[in-house]
Amino acid sequence: MHNGQDRRPAAFLDRDGVLNIDHGYAHRPDQLDWVAGAPQAVRLLNEAGYIVVVVTNQSGVARGYFPEAAVKLFHAAMQEGLEAHGAHIDAFYYCPHHPEGAVRELAIRCRCRKPATGMLEQAARDWPIDPARSFMIGDRDDDVTAAKAFGIRGIKFNSGDQSLVDVVRREIAAQPPG
Repeated sequence: MHNGQDRRPAAFLDRDGVLNIDHGYAHRPDQLDWVAGAPQAVRLLNEAGYIVVVVTNQSGVARGYFPEAAVKLFHAAMQEGLEAHGAHIDAFYYCPHHPEGAVRELAIRCRCRKPATGMLEQAARDWPIDPARSFMIGDRDDDVTAAKAFGIRGIKFNSGDQSLVDVVRREIAAQPPG
């Protein structure tokens, strides 16, 4: 357990559609196309002292489209790409499950698949997160539902008509002091 003094705000970010363009089941590094401004938005969060956490449903694993190792390679490619912009993700959490999956051991109803809060809860156990100053940005209703169920603000983001940098700047400015 972390004492209150060293707790920091966290920015929970969905992956596909928020950080990278959602091409549908992206899992190879050559499929990584950043949403405009995503590396800069992550750097702003890093500079403002946020713990930056990716929480992403990856049902393609349960569906048999790609192995978990591919998810980890994709996240490593993201981290490498961010480092070129002076930015980093503190932690990646993903849910490989789907109730209708083809991979039997992953074809379950779990506590981690958004809109459930399992990934956010795990991050709060692993990191000194202050929920009162934390938020989540996602491109789907399930992301906002998960944020609300976890007790943090959820922001629905549309990369087609919003700037991730502007959304992040607004959230940082709106945060109460620690």
